[in-house]
Amino acid sequence: MTPESQAPYIGYEYREIPVAARDVPLFLDCYRHFGWVPAQSLPVYTGKDRVLLQLKRNRKLVNRVELTRLQRNFESCVAQIGQMERAGRQRATVWALLAGLLGTVCMAGAVFAVTGEPPHYLVTALLGVPAFGGWLLAPLVYRRQRQRQSRKAEPFRQAKYEEIYRLCEKGHSLL
Repeated sequence: MTPESQAPYIGYEYREIPVAARDVPLFLDCYRHFGWVPAQSLPVYTGKDRVLLQLKRNRKLVNRVELTRLQRNFESCVAQIGQMERAGRQRATVWALLAGLLGTVCMAGAVFAVTGEPPHYLVTALLGVPAFGGWLLAPLVYRRQRQRQSRKAEPFRQAKYEEIYRLCEKGHSLL
């Protein structure tokens, strides 16, 4: 008999989790505290920056129900952090689009002013400046709004990470 055949049988439950590639270390570290271990040595890349983590854990863990509850709280915290980041990007995008739209409206006014009978060159020149300004400012508005939203969300993000670490500590103590 080989040593492997003498080892006790362990039944595993399996789980696949799609994760952003930048979050793989966080998920691997945290899920380990809820009893999960990687089922494969390397994660599977599924797209641009998406990874599919394949995990397994012993089906007969003593505190499995409580570990699952802590795990769900962890997943909720991560989802809230992601939602907050998406909301910041969306808000910055809206502001940048408004700046670009304002520039486009001014350019349309300038075009109508120059094509009218008689052409109004002074109005065209006055509307052309803010038109190009709106187009040039759109990326700057986006960058500034992203920085502003990021600074504003930082305390919330840090509080959520602290909550994640407390959940991991509790999970680790139950293993």
